[in-house]
Amino acid sequence: MKSNRDSISLNKYISDTGFCSRREADRLIESGRVKLNDELAQKGNRVNSGDQVTVDGKLVTSADKKKRVYIALNKPPGIVSTTDRNVKGNIVDFVNYPERIFHIGRLDKPSEGLILLTNDGNIVNKILRAGNAHEKEYIVSVNKPVSNAFLKKMASGVPILDTVTLPCYIEKTGTHSFRIILIQGLNRQIRRMCEVLRYEVTRLQRIRIMNIQLGNLPVGKWRKLSEKEINILMHLLKDSEKNL
Repeated sequence: MKSNRDSISLNKYISDTGFCSRREADRLIESGRVKLNDELAQKGNRVNSGDQVTVDGKLVTSADKKKRVYIALNKPPGIVSTTDRNVKGNIVDFVNYPERIFHIGRLDKPSEGLILLTNDGNIVNKILRAGNAHEKEYIVSVNKPVSNAFLKKMASGVPILDTVTLPCYIEKTGTHSFRIILIQGLNRQIRRMCEVLRYEVTRLQRIRIMNIQLGNLPVGKWRKLSEKEINILMHLLKDSEKNL
C-alpha cells in the first residue's frame, strides 16, 4: 500500500498543473467533472505517482505545467470575476490571454480596479485566506457625506453575514469618499458594511493587493508583474499557511 506521505491532495495536484485554482478544482470535483483512475473523484482524494486524473475526460498531468504567469488587471465595471466562459463579460475572455489563467479572488461586477490573474494555483489560498492578514486597499465613494461616526464604526467592525468584520484602517479622503484597508475578503464586504450603516457605495476601486499597486494602469488594461514584484510577493507569502 502506498504511503500517504508520497501522495498529494487532488485539488492541489490539479492546481499545480496550472489548470485552475484549488477552489475551482474543488468545484470541478463537486460537480462530478473529475475522475481519478477512471472513477468519479471525491473531495479529499489523494493522488499517488502513476495515478491518472481527468477533467471532462481530458488527462491532466504535470506535463501541462507551464511557466508561471502573474498578471495585474485594472478591471472595469461590468466585467465578471469568473472563469465560466458561458457568462457574458467573463474576465478570462476580457483579458484574452493565450494560455489558461484564472483570477485570484473577486471584484464584484460593478466594482473596478486591481485584480490578479495567474496559472499558479499554489498562491491563491495563501493570498485569499484572512488568517494570513494580507492587505487589500480600496478607494470608495458613497452617496452622502462621510461622518466621523461612520468612520469609527467601519474601523471597529460591522455585523454582516452572521459575523462581525475585523477591525480595519479607514480614513476620509473627501466629502463623500474614504480609503480602507482590509485583510478579509467577505462577499461584497465593503458594500455590505456601508449598507448596514445606511450608506450606498457609488464607486469602489481596489488600488492595492499586498505589495502590488494599481498605479497608473489604465482601466481595462493589464500588465505582467515585474520580477521585483513577484520576488517580494513570494517573500510575503512564504510564511503563509499551506492548505495541503
